Amino acid sequence: MKNLEKYIRDIPDFPKRGVLYKDITPLLQDPVAMRTAVQIFLDNLGDIKVDKVVGIESRGFFFATLLAEKLDAGFVPVRKPGKLPYKTISEAYNLEYGTDMLEMHVDAIKEGENVLIHDDVLATGGTAFAACNLVEHLGGNIVHCNFLVELSFLKGRERIKKYPVESLLKY
Repeated sequence: MKNLEKYIRDIPDFPKRGVLYKDITPLLQDPVAMRTAVQIFLDNLGDIKVDKVVGIESRGFFFATLLAEKLDAGFVPVRKPGKLPYKTISEAYNLEYGTDMLEMHVDAIKEGENVLIHDDVLATGGTAFAACNLVEHLGGNIVHCNFLVELSFLKGRERIKKYPVESLLKY
């Protein structure tokens, strides 16, 4: 894990003053680091059957699509309002620096499907909690939530503690 940590860049005061942003783009630019992260995510899942991988806009899409392909599962984008072309359900949530809303297509998850939730960063847990609520509203079974980076001091894990949670890097 320490090897992956060198690919995370700190950006102070982004997106607003007082926030130390963890930038994953250096990791995305290195194919070995990216493959390593994907393999660790897969190893952490073990033999869990996954039908759909939910990726949270927008940085969650990067690894969610790679994981979906490796798991022979479908990919489901969870996006901000107005970005999905078909009928949606929505869920409001709080971030560490404001509020927002997420949407998912009404037919993205089928009753009883096993779902992996993925995002780049677990901070306060608001975004992940909203995505979990969307999946459960459609009848999905959340089998795992995984994140590249976890900001432990924001206690986001507490918001989603009823699910198995894995983070590759913790700060």
